[in-house]
Amino acid sequence: MDAAPLASWTDGPVKRTLLDFVARVTKEGGPDFVRPAERIATFDNDGTLWCEQPIQVQLFFADDRLKALAAKDPTLKDRQPYKAFLEHDLKTIMSLGKQGAFEIAFATHAGLTEDEFMDAARAWLASARHPKLGRPFTQCVYQPQIELLDHLRANGFKNFIVSGGGIDLMRAFAEEVYGIPPEQVIGSSVKTRFEMRDGRAELFKLSELGTFDDRDVKPQNIGLHIGRRPILAFGNSDGDLSMLRYVKSGSGARLALLLHHDDAQREFAYDREFRLSPLVEALDKAGEYGIEVVSMQRDWNKVFAA
Repeated sequence: MDAAPLASWTDGPVKRTLLDFVARVTKEGGPDFVRPAERIATFDNDGTLWCEQPIQVQLFFADDRLKALAAKDPTLKDRQPYKAFLEHDLKTIMSLGKQGAFEIAFATHAGLTEDEFMDAARAWLASARHPKLGRPFTQCVYQPQIELLDHLRANGFKNFIVSGGGIDLMRAFAEEVYGIPPEQVIGSSVKTRFEMRDGRAELFKLSELGTFDDRDVKPQNIGLHIGRRPILAFGNSDGDLSMLRYVKSGSGARLALLLHHDDAQREFAYDREFRLSPLVEALDKAGEYGIEVVSMQRDWNKVFAA
């Protein structure tokens, strides 16, 4: 059992709710006991486990990939929407919407094998830094959430990522950073082609979107890939609302949490105006839907690890 759990969470109602929930579902013989096999927790990634401002990390990665592609094909610099990425034109990128922007991001990976992509992603994550926070992206993860993942794991939970982000980029770091292995990561993906090349079986990435793991698709993919309704879910936007309501609709003890980014001093403050991943309905109707709102400013005494 982890000692002094949730140390970076401010003592208050939200922390007590979390600790009480875990205690109730793990107390054998108690009315809310949940057997370990059913202790499933799902977490969104972008904006829930790590920073997603001013754009999601996936798009920063795609931007660097595009620069390399533009060096080989200079015409990309004059063609939209590639031009917007290469010029860091956030207004145009935002106008694409989340799925549109991510489709462009995924298109930059076409032709790579899964192994080649993993090598490229890990190399990029090892060197790339957040433009404002000035630290590697893998150090832009939220310390309170790392503690929550650890506390859940110590109490027999199986943690999954269910995110709109690219599944392969998340798999490149999730086990090392979050303790979540690749098989417990669900995300957006492109279609692949199986091919034997030089006697080796490979999966090659295509430029065609396979699944965009956002909104209603999240619970659909939970059903497809996990096969159990989670008892805890954590998100930060309307893109997570279907997952949160899916969890709350089950029988027995359930907990759905929504992270509200309201701390401009230590991170960023945003909700409705973030066009790539807005927070509107989930915030306005959290009480009605039985969702616990977590204020970054109020409920976390630390955002990032030192």
